[in-house]
Amino acid sequence: MSYLALFFTQSGAIKFSRAAAVRGISSEMQAVPRKLSASCGTAVKFFYEGDVNTLITEDIERLYEIKGREYNLLYDAKS
Repeated sequence: MSYLALFFTQSGAIKFSRAAAVRGISSEMQAVPRKLSASCGTAVKFFYEGDVNTLITEDIERLYEIKGREYNLLYDAKS
């Protein structure tokens, strides 16, 4: 499955990307898609087949599952 994680800070995105690499999770940093946020920011797109809830850290602001061109919100730290 494909996911997109948005972060409170750019350093949080970098930390998540490095931790994913250590765990053997394929990921790539990218700009946050405009339809998800009007502010500039860095997101991490990653591919994971396990329980994605085990990857949520305090650095993640929102987590989306990517299905085609749609983003389904799975987690929002503010709610």
